[in-house]
Amino acid sequence: MKQNIWTRPLYYVIAFVVASISLYPIFLMIMSSFKPSNEIFMNPLSLPKSFSLEPYRNLLEQVPFMTYFYNSVVVSVTAVLLILICGSLAAFYIARYTFWWNNALFFFFLMGMMIPIKLGIVPLFILMKDLGLTNSLWSLIFIYTATGIPLSILILTGFFRTMPIELEEAARIDGATDLRILWNVLLPLMRPALGTVMIINFIQAWNDFFFPLIFISNEMKKTIPVGMLSLFGEYSADWGALFAGLTLSSLPMMILFFIASKQFMEGLTAGAIK
Repeated sequence: MKQNIWTRPLYYVIAFVVASISLYPIFLMIMSSFKPSNEIFMNPLSLPKSFSLEPYRNLLEQVPFMTYFYNSVVVSVTAVLLILICGSLAAFYIARYTFWWNNALFFFFLMGMMIPIKLGIVPLFILMKDLGLTNSLWSLIFIYTATGIPLSILILTGFFRTMPIELEEAARIDGATDLRILWNVLLPLMRPALGTVMIINFIQAWNDFFFPLIFISNEMKKTIPVGMLSLFGEYSADWGALFAGLTLSSLPMMILFFIASKQFMEGLTAGAIK
């Protein structure tokens, strides 16, 4: 009993310290977005002397940030939707249909996690050029979809296999088709897995710098990570506007994780619990 009395406050203290260390860079980024560049250099760790929106005005004047933001939203949301649709269909087939090639098909998808796609950037660029997709948001959407499907199938297949097959049998007795069973019966029960897949792939697509740098050269088609390079000059950088852009670009991820954090945590632990 005494051990529980002393250990519980200790756990709270440790959790508070870890959370403070983890959240402090985010707090510092937000506070720096209200400072001019000279104040950032003079007092980098202090609060702003006066909260100013000048860095945000400079950001919108120097670069087409809202265009970058729109492109990032289109690419990330479309890629995540395609991953959820294709991944759930493929995982349902692998988990519920017993054919001799199922294990080989499952391993084929998992090979996408074993082979780094950046090793094939040259043939991939040639392919996108031949298809006329360079300087197009669809090139990024297809790449993020292809790279996100293997991990999604791994997660969703494991969840499908833990769900009781009696639910599907009852639905088939009522005359439901396979797609109706998947949409109306199974997917509503798989929100933790779907939330995990959604957050992982959205963050990967939203923060990626490499592929937009390779495939996008049109200024109006750039995403936020590549577009923010315009704020770096040859000899100087507008750090206030840069922190303002970082703050605005991090808002969608914060909102998404806040909304789907419960499903994300359940998705990470459900396999172990079951």
